[in-house]
Amino acid sequence: MNTNARTTTDLVPPVEETRYEEDLARGLVAADEEAFAAIYRRWGSLVHTMASRSLGDTHEAEDVTQQVFVGAWRGRHGFRPERGALGAWLVGITRRKIIDALAARTRRLALVDSATRAATPAGFVQAAPDDVLDRVLLVEALSHLPHAQREVLCMAFYEDLTQVQIAERTGVPLGTVKSHARRGLHRLRLVIDQGSAHDTDI
Repeated sequence: MNTNARTTTDLVPPVEETRYEEDLARGLVAADEEAFAAIYRRWGSLVHTMASRSLGDTHEAEDVTQQVFVGAWRGRHGFRPERGALGAWLVGITRRKIIDALAARTRRLALVDSATRAATPAGFVQAAPDDVLDRVLLVEALSHLPHAQREVLCMAFYEDLTQVQIAERTGVPLGTVKSHARRGLHRLRLVIDQGSAHDTDI
């Protein structure tokens, strides 16, 4: 069977599906642009949905989606099939990019808040409603996280540290740091999703 003629929307048996994904993975590592385009068609929607649900912002989700696939292309030689499937690898990149986007949003909010306080007399500070909501949601979610998860995410958000740097500073194994970040981000994502759903209902 000529897998090159198969479209990503074809319904195929699990074994054939796995082989097709393996073909795409080999194409990615070999810098095959057609394979990469097929990868984007296949997983682009999933990546965008994950980012949109986590960030609650379509434009940010589009930026994250682009960053994920740019990162996948640039880091294609780091993909190791023996460590997991291509889809799982892309999901991992997506999660890291979402964390980066949340951290960047938090830094922007902090800068806006600081600049506003410095430029406006006390008592007349009126932050944008969306900024206030984002800040409240993040602070509230962080305050309810277990200490270890909160510590990891605060270092990532407020000090812009990588997971490797966090592991080095705390002495906690990198795998544990990643686990804390993943579980903490999941809780933050639930709060953001609830906030987005509330906004949609209004």
